[in-house]
Amino acid sequence: MKIYTGRGDEGMTDLRNMDRVSKTDARIEAYGTVDEANALLGVVRPSGHDDVDERLKAIQNHLHVIQADFADPETDSDGPRIGEEESERLEAWMDECDEELDPLQSFILPGGSEAGAKLHHARAVVRRAERRAVALAAEEPVNEHAVTYLNRLSDALFVFARLVNKRDGEREEAPTY
Repeated sequence: MKIYTGRGDEGMTDLRNMDRVSKTDARIEAYGTVDEANALLGVVRPSGHDDVDERLKAIQNHLHVIQADFADPETDSDGPRIGEEESERLEAWMDECDEELDPLQSFILPGGSEAGAKLHHARAVVRRAERRAVALAAEEPVNEHAVTYLNRLSDALFVFARLVNKRDGEREEAPTY
């Protein structure tokens, strides 16, 4: 199978149902930004923490499903879909991490160890992906569980960044106002 087709040379691309749309379409922006977040998580792994890496691998698979979900304008098709249970899994992972973390006392500056800083970066991109998904949902129907998942994921990546930084001996820094 060839990777290049030339079909996108004119600024158009195919959706899952083979409709042709502009590469600037809200649907393409949404799943493209999810793809960017997924790639950033690939840069984080290995983080140096096996439990975090296992979770990130699962999350990367979830994000791949969301990309496929957003690429399919037919909400009633039998294509891949993210469900409520994936968001609940993120919540359970955050609860487990919170047992190891000190309570958050203030906002913190993104950064820390290499893995911690990369997780903060991925969190910011996931927030953008969520905004793109919300914009898409304002124009046409989308899987609401996918939007919820992105919201929950940005929280989870924040918690994972805190956890990795604590384990790596990095102090959290509060902003000064």
